[in-house]
Amino acid sequence: MNFEQAIRTRYSCRKFMAREVPQAVIEKILELAQHTASWNNVQPWRVLIASGAAARDFAAALTAHVRSGAVPKPDLAFPQEYHDIERERRKACGVQLYQALDIGRGEEERKRQQMLENYRLFDAPHVALITTPAYMGVYAALDCGLYVNSFMLAARSLGVDSIAQAAIAAYSDFVRPYFGISDERKLVCGISFGFGDATHPINQYRTGRAAISEVVTWYR
Repeated sequence: MNFEQAIRTRYSCRKFMAREVPQAVIEKILELAQHTASWNNVQPWRVLIASGAAARDFAAALTAHVRSGAVPKPDLAFPQEYHDIERERRKACGVQLYQALDIGRGEEERKRQQMLENYRLFDAPHVALITTPAYMGVYAALDCGLYVNSFMLAARSLGVDSIAQAAIAAYSDFVRPYFGISDERKLVCGISFGFGDATHPINQYRTGRAAISEVVTWYR
């Protein structure tokens, strides 16, 4: 699969099959992602991967934590509001998800259950946690974001599906001690990955992309 095929067919997978990705394939994804560009080549990302039983145990523990009423405490601030076209795109994304699952207005319990799937890792057999040095600030976090994209495109090029999950980072105060991650590192996000269930309705829709004319200003 070439780059164009990988980037055009990558999507946020929200239902995985139980089959695990071979270790050699995971290592190839990591090796490819390691070529991500970074500020002064500092490569600030550190990656923790839980697979199989470790991923299932983590998903169960995180879901229980969220269900207990825990308050989100992300290491990196989440957006507080959305305006204009960004707000419209976010809304459209949510509408597509609920339509795919035939969840109507007022079905709050079904929405809540679907929200909890984030913490169940959408049944993914693997999850990668990406952290950044706390002292290095926004540009190190930006480098880690580039790494996340490289990881997902590398995965797709090898036939592996994935979804980047800020939802996991919302409870960084739970995740870091669970895995013994130092307070000196901030949790950027998780990436759940595996082989997507192509038959599940939630994996049938695709979000749109703005035309170049909407996002690029030319000066000549």
